[in-house]
Amino acid sequence: MKKTFAIIPVSKFSDAKTRLSPKLTVLERENLLKAMLKDVIKALNGSVENTVIISSDDNVLNYANDLGVITLKENGVTDLNGALAQAMRYCSNYCDNVLIIPSDVPLIKKSHVNDILNKSKEFNVIIAPAKGGGTNTLLCPSSGFSVKFGDYSFFEHIKEAKKKDLIFKIYDSFYLSLDVNTAEDLGEIMLHGDETEARAYLRKIHLKVRSNHGSERLNVNREVSA
Repeated sequence: MKKTFAIIPVSKFSDAKTRLSPKLTVLERENLLKAMLKDVIKALNGSVENTVIISSDDNVLNYANDLGVITLKENGVTDLNGALAQAMRYCSNYCDNVLIIPSDVPLIKKSHVNDILNKSKEFNVIIAPAKGGGTNTLLCPSSGFSVKFGDYSFFEHIKEAKKKDLIFKIYDSFYLSLDVNTAEDLGEIMLHGDETEARAYLRKIHLKVRSNHGSERLNVNREVSA
């Protein structure tokens, strides 16, 4: 039976989610990223053989050391795909497939992970699209596959699978399509993130979500004490 390691790339906590700065302070954004990272790891635990976190940030790696995962320090100055290539080279010594998931996909559930792993018996590559043409989950061979994260990476990963004559499947899921970048995304966590660390944290800092009929569907604001 094929073995699968998960890879979670994590950027510097201090650089986390600057587009959320109108709603969250620097510390709140860092704490939200930590909460979302816990949610992703929780969904993976018990389903994959191991989870690997790769980062250039010592603070990230030190935090991750207490989460029961393998930690890798990025070697040299590289971009996301370079970091993932390093992690894949490490994983290829121990497993057949890798499951790459960003750290900001808090609605992922264990059922999604198990479903993708079951489908990997039939498909070589499984791609879960993000809103806007990105990739929020990618299962692929641990070697011989070039990851293409970045603008419109969903389509680039399909091209790569076709180029390598690999059988691929599109895994279309609302929950996996949500990566957190905007205030409206925070609202989606509040609505759909039952039992997640991310929603618990947003409630802790008194964020509230309301339906909106303007340009954004959801309005997210801080609850004001009376």
